[in-house]
Amino acid sequence: MVVSPSKSRVVVAMSGGVDSSVSAWLLQREGHDLVGLFMRNGVHVDAAESHKKSCCSVSDARDARMVAGNLGIPFQAVDLKQEFGGIIRYFLAEYARGRTPNPCAICNRDLKFNRLLSFADELGAEFVATGHYARIDQEAGRVRVRRGVDRSKDQSYQLFSVAERHLARARLPLGGLEKSRVRELAAEAGLRTAAKADSQEICFVPSNDYRELLAQRGAALHPGALVDTAGRGLGTHAGTEHFTIGQRRGHGVGGREPLYVVALDPASGTVVLGSREECQSRSLRVEQLNLIGFDPPPSGEFRAEVQVRYHHRAAPATIAVSGDQAEVRFDEPQLAIAPGQGAAFYRGDDLLGGGWIESSELVNPLTREKPSAEVPTPAAASKGGGSDGLR
Repeated sequence: MVVSPSKSRVVVAMSGGVDSSVSAWLLQREGHDLVGLFMRNGVHVDAAESHKKSCCSVSDARDARMVAGNLGIPFQAVDLKQEFGGIIRYFLAEYARGRTPNPCAICNRDLKFNRLLSFADELGAEFVATGHYARIDQEAGRVRVRRGVDRSKDQSYQLFSVAERHLARARLPLGGLEKSRVRELAAEAGLRTAAKADSQEICFVPSNDYRELLAQRGAALHPGALVDTAGRGLGTHAGTEHFTIGQRRGHGVGGREPLYVVALDPASGTVVLGSREECQSRSLRVEQLNLIGFDPPPSGEFRAEVQVRYHHRAAPATIAVSGDQAEVRFDEPQLAIAPGQGAAFYRGDDLLGGGWIESSELVNPLTREKPSAEVPTPAAASKGGGSDGLR
């Protein structure tokens, strides 16, 4: 049984892309009363960059408005520059602390499935809809979030931190569709976005290179030494902010086998490189635990598959919950577990929730006095996770 009744007033987050356009079209076809809403992030995107898989640009706002006009639904553009500014500050601060941010999960938690609900209340709407490739159902009075049918596009991972009460008011029309079918529907409906390229992952980095954002914002960098896991010098670098755990390209150090970023220490400017095996962890700790449609057993311990970044295949693990924290121990070591990212818990296709990765335990702990993988989690007002390592 789906969460919402058959006919409702719904605010549709329209980004000017094909996914949100088809979401609006599908909901209208079901007979819902819709209001299209475009989120302005306050980031200037020039005409050249707007064609590089960007979103939230002037041209995107125009496309969203024109699709809404073709559908005959009211449309508003809301100024969320201040809110996006907070996400950008969090993004920069995480890199400064040697962490890997996840701005998409933060945007979902704080804006798309929180701030937009306040707009929905003002407009007398019951639900907010987006173009996420994930499914939401309700069983026994609890929300169930499931992976999208198109596993290559599944975005359920990015919902791990969204409150269950907010998800209860969400509509995700694309969760049961393949991406190819979405484009077919857009063409059949005559939507101007049918052939439009998909937007990039980080909407406020139109160049798709976050280092440019660091430079534009005048971020203070932490230069220093590149060393191996035994402490031997391998070279120097311009700033720990240019690296993420698991990164294997761009560090400028060659060898017989690929070298991965194993640990970062902004305080000393040290970047530790090691082999694939040395970049694996057997366990991790999460904080700010958020469970969705699931309650752990009285013992606090349960089995699940755990996904530690967007492009990671969930791996079997034992999870032990204590308050708003949890310890995760994998059956097999996992590569590139980065503090700042999210750990999402699954049983099959069902998302049980998750938390923010606070620290991990390397299979081969660093034996010299090196930077620890354990880094504090950001405060609730600025917590995050989003871009993958393994670059």
